[in-house]
Amino acid sequence: MQFIYPAVFKKHEKGYTGYFPDLEGCEVSGDTLDEVLEEARLACADWITVELEEDAPVLPPVTDIEDIVLKEHEFARRICVTIRLYDGWDE
Repeated sequence: MQFIYPAVFKKHEKGYTGYFPDLEGCEVSGDTLDEVLEEARLACADWITVELEEDAPVLPPVTDIEDIVLKEHEFARRICVTIRLYDGWDE
């Protein structure tokens, strides 16, 4: 199943940081834009997987990227992840 959540990123002198407004505590960093985007994809997948493993998983609603208030030097991107909900789903 595919999940798409917005992430907010900021460039710093020594790389990038990012976070997911909808996924509490889900934060990333990387030396390059490509690296931080890949880290965001992995962190998002891990966050959702952990939540889905709970007895009563409740994924947060997705904030529309246009509704995110960005601070100076921040930018937002939609991060898409595919998670296998059961073995053999893609065979």
